[in-house]
Amino acid sequence: MAELNAEFRGYRSPLSTRYASKEMQYLFSDQHKFSTWRKLWILLAKAEKALGLDISEAQIAEMEKHVEDIDFKAAAAEEALTRHDVMAHVHVFAKQCPLAAPIIHLGATSCFVGDNTDLLVLKDALDQLLPKLVGVIKQLAHFAMQYRELPTLGFTHLQPAQLTTVGKRCSLWIQDLLMDERALRACRDNLRFRGVKGTTGTQASFLQLFAGDGAKVRQLDQTVTRLAGFERYYAVTGQTYSRKVDLEIVSALASLGATVHKMCSDLRLLASRKELEEPFEQTQIGSSAMPYKRNPMRSERCCALARHLITLQANAANTLATQWLERTLDDSANRRLTLSEAFLSADACLLTLLNISQGLVVYPKVIERNIAQELPFMSTENVIMAMVKAGGDRQVCHEKIRVLSHEAGAQVKQHGKDNDLVERIRADPYFAPILGQLSSILDPKTFTGRAAEQVVEFVTEEVNPVVALYADRVVTKSAQLNI
Repeated sequence: MAELNAEFRGYRSPLSTRYASKEMQYLFSDQHKFSTWRKLWILLAKAEKALGLDISEAQIAEMEKHVEDIDFKAAAAEEALTRHDVMAHVHVFAKQCPLAAPIIHLGATSCFVGDNTDLLVLKDALDQLLPKLVGVIKQLAHFAMQYRELPTLGFTHLQPAQLTTVGKRCSLWIQDLLMDERALRACRDNLRFRGVKGTTGTQASFLQLFAGDGAKVRQLDQTVTRLAGFERYYAVTGQTYSRKVDLEIVSALASLGATVHKMCSDLRLLASRKELEEPFEQTQIGSSAMPYKRNPMRSERCCALARHLITLQANAANTLATQWLERTLDDSANRRLTLSEAFLSADACLLTLLNISQGLVVYPKVIERNIAQELPFMSTENVIMAMVKAGGDRQVCHEKIRVLSHEAGAQVKQHGKDNDLVERIRADPYFAPILGQLSSILDPKTFTGRAAEQVVEFVTEEVNPVVALYADRVVTKSAQLNI
């Protein structure tokens, strides 16, 4: 029985077991990491051979044969002896490739495989995230357009304010997400390869390999960079690429986390007012004690994951700040946690947010009722203006409205009744000249300004061009979610 339950006897990250996609998890897996190390050793050997070093096709072919079949137990045993993860894998790979053993890792330092692999993973992880982010943007844009004309109460200080529309409010969420897309795309486009730089970044070992021929060393750097799928490399590095790169990327991800938290907090507030809900499945249970509950658990999950994501920015900043001179190893353990958790958390947020955005439910009648409780107060200035146009005295009208408003407010606050200001106005003979206009004066759509037009302009001019950048790569379907 103990053997059957062995996987449950140690810590397992919820990011892997519950939240992040299998594709994102694979990028940060040991299999992907160490097979990428082997691919980099092969690229290095190919480039060195092309530039004249004594490396045979047979040696390269032998290495290519064993890219994926990694003996993890043997590597763990080697690392226990050497206390060095890269040399442990060099030894294991060399045993599998006896012919190629003399030229594996030739001229390189540990960061050749470690840092370059991280950069490859960062690039691929950004390539996975961006289409998911744009998928969320696309879904929300459809929602914003669908509800661009539906009036709803705006809130400032979490108090009822001038009306907006459901679609216009959604456009505010989209605008923040567009900023996140821009920042993450910039990180992706600006990402470079570390290349072949040696132990402190001077390329001294490679200069020795090529008998002082600096042009060949530079060509080696360019060739390996190109073979790895990058167009550019960092012109100068210490032992590692600058941890400023990590900070820029994690900061952009943390900023995405802040956007997600704000949007999902809004959804939770609106759900509490019963105006809008996230998807709720037919067999879903909201509470173990209260069967009627329809808790916004997806939005709550997004907020929880987003808070964790936001905190990781401090890790990346502190890691950069505490690197000494050409490099210190106190970055390593922290980066193993920070980089993976940042991307897995962002991935989980976007998967959940995509699910939410595909199934948002709006309750117009509830929104209408909530507006009816506040709109009479908001419309008082319009009532005064109508009375003045009908020949009334502005100051007399203002005093009439003030008294009636306070009476209606007392009904709401002290007695828990509905707002009856409109009925009080209708009952007061003073307002007889404008009674026929009250319905149009109180039409919520006359209080939303250019909200609907703003949504159309925003989606047409700012959202659609970004969505078009990704063409058929946009992710528009979300997988089944765990609780």
